[in-house]
Amino acid sequence: MAASNKKGMNLREDLTCAICCDLFRDPVMLGCMHHFCKRCISTYWKSIRGGPVPCPQCRQEFPSRQFQTNYLVAGLVDKVRASSNDGYVKNVEKQLKETLDSHRSKREEYINMIRKDKEQVDTLKKVGSELQERIQADFQALHGFLLEEEASLLEQLRREQEEWEQALQRHLEAVKGALRDAEQTVGALQQAMDTRDHSVLVELPDLNSRSSAQVTKGPDFDSNVFSSKYAAPIQYTTWRKMFQVLKPGPAPVTFDEDTAHPSLLLSRDKTSVVELEEIQPYPLHPKRFVQCVNVLGAQGFSSGRHYWEVAVGTKPKWDLGVALESVDRRARVKLCPENGYWTLRLRGGNQYSAGTQPWTPLRLVDRPRRVGVLLDCDERRVAFYDAADMTLLHAFGDGPRGKALAFVSTCVTEPGQRPQPMRFVHLPVEFL
Repeated sequence: MAASNKKGMNLREDLTCAICCDLFRDPVMLGCMHHFCKRCISTYWKSIRGGPVPCPQCRQEFPSRQFQTNYLVAGLVDKVRASSNDGYVKNVEKQLKETLDSHRSKREEYINMIRKDKEQVDTLKKVGSELQERIQADFQALHGFLLEEEASLLEQLRREQEEWEQALQRHLEAVKGALRDAEQTVGALQQAMDTRDHSVLVELPDLNSRSSAQVTKGPDFDSNVFSSKYAAPIQYTTWRKMFQVLKPGPAPVTFDEDTAHPSLLLSRDKTSVVELEEIQPYPLHPKRFVQCVNVLGAQGFSSGRHYWEVAVGTKPKWDLGVALESVDRRARVKLCPENGYWTLRLRGGNQYSAGTQPWTPLRLVDRPRRVGVLLDCDERRVAFYDAADMTLLHAFGDGPRGKALAFVSTCVTEPGQRPQPMRFVHLPVEFL
């Protein structure tokens, strides 16, 4: 602002007549390039009688009293003079204030952006550090389990190998002893046969009794059986055992028949559900859904981390996720957190969305056949994954507060389509 005022003062000085010391009026330019008011220079030259006339500023003399009107300078003088009136000044001040306010607002916006970016960077570092610790802890648990399994299997192999070696070695020593006895007996008998001293024959009964000692057959070591025992698919068997240390491991979730809509049929083991046209003869129950084809899991969770998978196959329409135990079973409501639901849904065979207000469309590269659901009660998070490769499909950051259960809705089958079941996948229990 000070620099602008200084420039304005310099311009005013440049446009000031050296004779009247005021802004030019009808400015004219002499041959020496100096400017004066037309009236001022004319009056000045009239005071000089005869001969050449000088420039009042540089004293250069001119033979004739000629000058040239400078319209450019005249225009600048008009602008400077106009800027000196109150209306112009107020307008300029208004524009300056508006510009200043705009830049201040923009500056504040940039400051807020910087603050937000810094907060996000700090949050990213904190979350990244926590995730790094969690990943390291999870892999340490897996590494520890694998090391223990390796040590246990190697120790089992060592002990069994040692037992076989000891048994074979004992039999070997017994056979060697029997062989020495047999060789001694053979030598004695051979000597008795060759001698003419009949007194030697007296010892023959003793030799016969010595040779009667027999060594039983040794242990029959079958290398094929021994190798096959330890050449089994170790990685596969270890993988199955590994599920015992997974945190969270696959929860053996089942359906609660008391919550199933009358159009839903559950399998005997309560892991599969399908919608039918026939109404099932379920007894009346306050927990049962009566408006929508919904069903809840029988297991409730209020703390810890829990994971389960739902097989959806090629079913073109479904809802699944987590619901609070307190949800209204008798009303038809939108499946969103505001109503106690954290869900993922499919419509039309390829239109996926998260249950938010409004719906959040999801663009999935592949169509999941099994959907994994992770419920973290302590951190109040619900996340959905493609169980085939654990690709994240969607995550809710503000999860349930209170007892939550697995939720499934088969949705009403469209006319002409065949009902398809939805099933809780119990891995690896189904293969153990």
